[in-house]
Amino acid sequence: MTAPVLPGAEPFSHDQSEPAGQAAPRIGVLLCHGFTGSPQSLRPWAEYLAEAGFGVRLPRLPGHGTDWHDMQVTTWDDWYAEVDRAFHELQAGYDRVFVMGLSMGGTLTLRLAERHGADVAGIVLVNASVKPDKAVIRLVPVLKHLVPSVPGIGNAINKQGVSELAYDRVPLKALDSFAGGWRTVQADLPKVTQPTLLYRSAQDPVVHPSNSAVILSRVSSTDVTEKVLEKSSHVATLDHDAEQIYAGSVEFVRRVAGLGN
Repeated sequence: MTAPVLPGAEPFSHDQSEPAGQAAPRIGVLLCHGFTGSPQSLRPWAEYLAEAGFGVRLPRLPGHGTDWHDMQVTTWDDWYAEVDRAFHELQAGYDRVFVMGLSMGGTLTLRLAERHGADVAGIVLVNASVKPDKAVIRLVPVLKHLVPSVPGIGNAINKQGVSELAYDRVPLKALDSFAGGWRTVQADLPKVTQPTLLYRSAQDPVVHPSNSAVILSRVSSTDVTEKVLEKSSHVATLDHDAEQIYAGSVEFVRRVAGLGN
């Protein structure tokens, strides 16, 4: 039996109102949160996109936003299936769908781009992860049989008075599954052809900047923009540069979709 959803960790959904007569294309945006995190880390971004006039889906990934023990029985395939479901939901109601994500949410965003091709209109990545950055992760296939979890990685935020709703433990079975997702996504990066806006924090204790370098060097996209966030830590969507990400993503969507400003 799974634990109840933590207050603030609920998914977010917003539908664009039906246009009267001939109008601009309807735009949907899917947001993907990170490993051991919850929709709370992206909620202000989701609300900003909704206020900009887009349809928005911010699902809660299986095993997240409740208790870390719930993650032990979920896998990369479960997390991908949930964002894929939300993508198809948006696709059914909107003319163009953009995908955006933080950390592992960026990994999932890349996977959707790899799998769905031109059906994904563009992607926005924030401190996306595509490889293990710490040597200990290579020991996880063995460690997961010895200990269930290690100390958490959440709440990497520089801004005072702001917290991320994330687990204080990392379940190792889930981490081992995530490592499999890294391998798959990294191998297929050349399949990413969509317009790409990539944000990375100058100082990130969770995802090393070399992840962004790998992404930028291997995707096939020709419309690529990289922006460095000088004031933010890993959870930049709640940090000092959050407004830059929100406004930049709306500008990106409008440009790519030909909506103007």
